[in-house]
Amino acid sequence: MPVPDQRDPEVTRSALTGWLRERLPGARIPMIETPETSGFSSETLIFDAAWTGPDGTERHEPLVARVAPARYRVFPEPRFAEQYRLMRALDERTDIPVPPIRWYEPSDGTLGAPFFVMGRIDGRVPTDMPPYHMDGWVTEVPEEERAAMWWSTLEILARLHRLDPKALDLGFLDQPKWGATGLDQRLNYYEHYLHWAYGGPQEVALRALDWLRAHRPDEPDEPRVLWGDARIGNVIFQKGVPAAVLDWETAVLGAPEEDLAWFMFIDRHHSDGIGYPRLPGFPSYEDTVARYAEFLDRPMRNMEYYEVLSGFKFSVIMARIGQAMIDFGWIGPDDPFPHDNNCTQLLARILGGLG
Repeated sequence: MPVPDQRDPEVTRSALTGWLRERLPGARIPMIETPETSGFSSETLIFDAAWTGPDGTERHEPLVARVAPARYRVFPEPRFAEQYRLMRALDERTDIPVPPIRWYEPSDGTLGAPFFVMGRIDGRVPTDMPPYHMDGWVTEVPEEERAAMWWSTLEILARLHRLDPKALDLGFLDQPKWGATGLDQRLNYYEHYLHWAYGGPQEVALRALDWLRAHRPDEPDEPRVLWGDARIGNVIFQKGVPAAVLDWETAVLGAPEEDLAWFMFIDRHHSDGIGYPRLPGFPSYEDTVARYAEFLDRPMRNMEYYEVLSGFKFSVIMARIGQAMIDFGWIGPDDPFPHDNNCTQLLARILGGLG
């Protein structure tokens, strides 16, 4: 969901050039794109850097700056520095394909908020608006390419879930102030988030939360690094193959089932949730769970529970987006969207089918 952005391109170019020259002496920014709108969670600046190397040759690098949210937050507290730290670790110490991470700026003196700079990766990203099952380039590619997109992303997710968080010093992803690692943290955090996000009625989300607390399963395995927003809409593809995976701001520690369920729920939301059939070529959810069990060499447990958890978490996010729409004057203060939308309607159907 984009929000209005009034950043001046020339002022931004000047400020960023001065900052960049402290790291690349003599650097220039011949091109910069500042969006007319930007996302709630962060702002993206696309630019090229040019400089003369020590050997006198002209060098050039396409870059992207991700700027922490300064005007409106979709999450209760920013975890921007943690996102940078995780992406840096994944870039330098694993085979997870993230963009090359260059620099981090913790102060707000240059762009009005902290930011980090990473290499720009060519490719295409499935759209959320409109959802990729409805329109866009994903509807035009062969079925075999859609299947490749699905499975190759899941293979990367499995590689992530096989990483040892302790060996990579990723303990900072844990959030002990919300409880024990895993479901205890997730339920407590998202309950807090729900009440922060929107002050109106939340019948479906609260019903889901009650069910989740009443049916919470054990998580017997060691916690793993979770992407947090695992979906093909966060992947840059080149002919069906992920060139880079993006958006790690909700990464946590927990059970792989949570990521897998989110991956499938978002896809279901983008099809069944909006009354559109899934595109041919995308594997079934049953086959997905079975294949993922092979990837991790263990059964996928309690997937019904994690589907409800996914719907609950997404309902909370949609409540916040609805509140933003009210705050920006796009809908009225009594509009039902924050608590009655495609996600909550899908979640209600899922809850209605539970035994």
